[in-house]
Parts: sequence; structure tokens; C-alpha cells
Amino acid sequence: MLETKFYKSIMIILGLFLTAAGIKLLTVHSLTFGGTAGVATLGTFMTEWSWGILFLIVNLPFFVLSIKKLGWTFSLSTFLCILLISVISDLMDFVHFPTISPIIAAMIAGILIGIGVSFVLNSGASLGGIHILALYLEQKSDINRGVSLFVTDFIIVSSAVVMFGFKNAFISIIAITIASFLTGKLKSTTKTSTSVYVSGKTEPVRNN
Repeated sequence: MLETKFYKSIMIILGLFLTAAGIKLLTVHSLTFGGTAGVATLGTFMTEWSWGILFLIVNLPFFVLSIKKLGWTFSLSTFLCILLISVISDLMDFVHFPTISPIIAAMIAGILIGIGVSFVLNSGASLGGIHILALYLEQKSDINRGVSLFVTDFIIVSSAVVMFGFKNAFISIIAITIASFLTGKLKSTTKTSTSVYVSGKTEPVRNN
């Protein structure tokens, strides 16, 4: 039991490092991503604040929603992951990322993020953000989480068109597509169940 928890903790930390590296690679090449990570990335170009600080701030409203609707256990593990990746991302500022072709950068970033997020999810944790809202809407109103994520990602990428131009926004979609594909393919073969509090009762959410 202890060994299993230790292994999952290592996989989560590794996943957070890979995800942070992927996001940093996108930022260096004026590319963005979906979800709250994308919102934070756009914010770095509009303010002097770091991605880590912005990511933490952007996720706070979703964290409050998570506490009220999805329960403390899920919310605390999610908050710890958000806090860790915020710190790791800021540490990435001291790492030199070479400038390469934006398309290649998007592909590499998509792979890093896809694998990193999969490590986190398969270990029973979450990076929160839009995923919390999507999960709540699916449980509360039977709105498919894929639809919610697509709509929010579309809005974020559309905003990137204004800031970075159509070309960079289109290239950003490459990273989102690869990451989404890998996240779907690299699901854990072991079924896990996480209890979330929805509408006054506890319900299991299964990762297949």
C-alpha cells in the first residue's frame, strides 16, 4: 500500500514536470494551450506576472466550485497539483529552451503535456481548472465533458488569434490535438474510482 502511494506520488511529480516543460515550450514560441493553462499563457503576454502565479489565480474560482460540489478529498489533491505545477513552472524560467520551428515545438509540447497529464490522471490526481467545471456540468446537467472542454478551448484559441495571429493560433491547435489524443490513449488499464460530491450526494467517477 505504501509502495503504491509512493509510486503514484513519483508519477504525479514527473507528470507535472513534463506538463510544465510542455507549457513553457509553447510560451517561448508564442503559442498557447487550452483550459486554464491557456488562459494563464495568454496572461503572461498581457501582464508581467509569471505563468505559475497566473495559473494558480485562474484556478481559484474552480477550486471553490470543486470544494462546494465535488468534495474536499478531490479538491485538496487537485489544489496540491495546481500549487506544485505553478512552482515547477516558475522554476522552468531558469531553464533555457532553444528556439526551434513553432510546428516542431507544438508537436513536442503536445507530447510532453499529453504524457504528463496522463501520468497525473492515471495516478488519481487532477490539474483542475476547466476539467472541474466540465465534470460538474456533466454530473449536474448531463452535458458531455468533451463538449464543455471543446467550447472553452475554442474560445481560448480564438483569443490567441487576436494576440498571436492566425498562424500561431492554428499551430497551437496541433499541441492541443496531440495532447488530447495521448491523454485519451494513455488511460490506466486499472479501473479507479474517485468519489465526488454532487447535488447533495456522493457519486463515483470512474476512469476507464
